[in-house]
Amino acid sequence: MNPVSISNIVAPLLDWYRQNARRLPWRDEPTPYRIWISEIMLQQTRVEAVKPYFERFLQALPDVRALAEAEEETYLKLWEGLGYYSRVRNLHRAACLIMERYDGELPRCYDELLSLPGIGPYTAGAVASIAYGIPVPAVDGNVLRVVTRLTADPSNISDPKVKQQIEERVRSVLPADEPGAFNQALMELGATVCLPNGVPQCEACPLRELCAGYAQGNPCSFPVKAAKKTRRIEQRAVLLFLCNQRLALHRRPNKGLLAGLWELPNELDLSSMQEIRQAVEKWGLTALRIEKCGQAKHIFTHIEWHMTAYRIRVEEALETGGLQWVTPNELDRQYALPAAFRPFLEDLEFFGWRASY
Repeated sequence: MNPVSISNIVAPLLDWYRQNARRLPWRDEPTPYRIWISEIMLQQTRVEAVKPYFERFLQALPDVRALAEAEEETYLKLWEGLGYYSRVRNLHRAACLIMERYDGELPRCYDELLSLPGIGPYTAGAVASIAYGIPVPAVDGNVLRVVTRLTADPSNISDPKVKQQIEERVRSVLPADEPGAFNQALMELGATVCLPNGVPQCEACPLRELCAGYAQGNPCSFPVKAAKKTRRIEQRAVLLFLCNQRLALHRRPNKGLLAGLWELPNELDLSSMQEIRQAVEKWGLTALRIEKCGQAKHIFTHIEWHMTAYRIRVEEALETGGLQWVTPNELDRQYALPAAFRPFLEDLEFFGWRASY
């Protein structure tokens, strides 16, 4: 499809969107701050999972100033379970800069939005078009899928140049009076109709008669992208140190996976009880009782953790090796624990250790 023919999608797509758009909390009140927070949360995360996080985050931190002034443990705790914690750290960094440079208001200029930490072309385009009505594209994975199917484009979308070309295609047909609605309509179509993984609902698509992929009978052949790299598997022993109704946490290094977050102490490639006892001693603790308990698996982008937990009663709650001993109430209120470790907290209920996970 050339730019002239793809322009034919504008009217039917907007008509469809007006009738079928989902009711979402950030759409009900599309302020720049709310759009920004929602778009960052929605990266790598399903809409239904984001909704309660969005409401809780906005209740606690309703504007840029509140976010900029928040303590790290506050915004990390609000983000707990969403994953990709660098997103919320960048939100905080950006909020501080917005207070410093723009008196607490997100800038109305696309390039200025793009200069803020954690804001790439898609997020800048979404905020600029939806909140400010600026005619710039907002191309996410849903839009890439819709456009490549509409145009039967065999280009590899993993190539940054291809994404730029698709952004220009969208830019060429953006309606100047409704750029935000059009961008959202493309995203909505990809999220609810033009679905990935071989299940597009072509019969319900308002653009079916304009779609080259549908006409060819192979819409699922698009988009084309590079094969994912095989994830590295790590075997980890998770050490549930307990003493007087307190559980030991440990802060991870400031760089790398789950940077700077609290974790349950864990070690690579331990399997025998002798190795576990040696690990307890390495942490500077004396074990009274060790029991093998739950197992869990957690998948990160490039790594897969296969975890076995050991419930370990220790003689004294020593703060060796940077351990922090917390009660269930303190964990609920103050400490953000990544989702990878949360399944093991349920096992502790057998010992009367209660946290609201």
